[in-house]
Amino acid sequence: MSSVSDTLPITETTTPGDASELAEVVRSCHETETAIYPIGGGTSLGYGLSAKREGIGLSLAQLASVVDYPARDMTITVGSGITMRALAEILAAERQRLPIDVPGASQATLGGVVATNFNGPRRYGQGTVRDHVIGIHAVDGRGLSFKGGGRVVKNVAGYDFCKLLTGSLGTLGVITEVTLKLKPIPDRFAIVFCSPTDLNQADRLLAALVNSETTPCAVELLVGPTWTADKQFTDLSSSGSSLFLAVAVEGTEPEVEWMTKQLGDEWRSEGVSSHQIIEGHAADELFGSMTEFPSSGESPLVLRASIAPSGITRFIEAVQSLDANCSVQSHAGNGIVIARLSEFPSAGLAKTLVGNLQAVAASAHGNVVVLSNPGGSEMTHQSVWGAVDAPFELMSSVKREFDPKNILNPDRFVYVS
Repeated sequence: MSSVSDTLPITETTTPGDASELAEVVRSCHETETAIYPIGGGTSLGYGLSAKREGIGLSLAQLASVVDYPARDMTITVGSGITMRALAEILAAERQRLPIDVPGASQATLGGVVATNFNGPRRYGQGTVRDHVIGIHAVDGRGLSFKGGGRVVKNVAGYDFCKLLTGSLGTLGVITEVTLKLKPIPDRFAIVFCSPTDLNQADRLLAALVNSETTPCAVELLVGPTWTADKQFTDLSSSGSSLFLAVAVEGTEPEVEWMTKQLGDEWRSEGVSSHQIIEGHAADELFGSMTEFPSSGESPLVLRASIAPSGITRFIEAVQSLDANCSVQSHAGNGIVIARLSEFPSAGLAKTLVGNLQAVAASAHGNVVVLSNPGGSEMTHQSVWGAVDAPFELMSSVKREFDPKNILNPDRFVYVS
């Protein structure tokens, strides 16, 4: 993980004690047109275009307290600087959870997760960050506080700032407080996995899951050496395969018992010769490996494609044709593919993405973005964000309303300059 000083052109970092102090810092920077780089846990510093404009770092570390936790209502309001692990520990005491899986949970902050809209394997069955944020407080680029939503689940009055700020990369406002809708912790969790003979069989198994009588919480298609090196896959990988399909299920004891058996029956009917079911600590450990994959290990380039689920295997083939030793994780039910390359493309980033992978993603109604490029080479707007079919001028207009002097994370997101 890159350090803040290595990634951002900051002259100093300030740590406000509360939202009022934070707003005062932003007002001062607005007056002097000083760039501000909001800093959470520092786990996603490589995401987005490289920052070039000198400014200050704005740490949210002190905004980490629980504001309100009416556990019986299954909601919680917390400061945006709370780490995901600290939040999970607080919720676990009430047998509740926020079912969003992110790498580096002991460092990653809730505000950072909301700002980057990062969603892990459970997005298939439990939804995305946007589905769980029901209230939000933030400070815009003029130092003015604003809020949206509230502390009750059925709250839809007014403009939906919750969805607008989620995924905005801190460019519309600095998030100070978040209200979340929670879920109960299930009684039982299991992972059923197999090793398809090739991507064609994997495609058929994924298609069959659409009509499965089971209700998975995660559907993961895993390819490459990262997974064959994992001890959980030792038996299945003995044939030399580096392709695995892992389906996670959770619920009551009878529900999980039935779903694991049903999945096995369905896979056998599709020609799967063997599969495994793991539970308990082993299942938690494997799921942890899948959660950490996007940021674990060293990789010269990490990409994420968001495409129609039907294009998953075709995109994986395209990545493998560029780098046979890459490791890939796909949230296959949602059309998300994360690829960690073993080496930086010899043809260069622009040609690899713009001339190849972005075209493949576009044919599956999606796009490719750069999650991490430690070398910083060829980080242009098109290579980082892809040929997104989006109303850029409208988005830029919204940006100007919230941040007229462009001081919040300037030039790092998708807006037209």
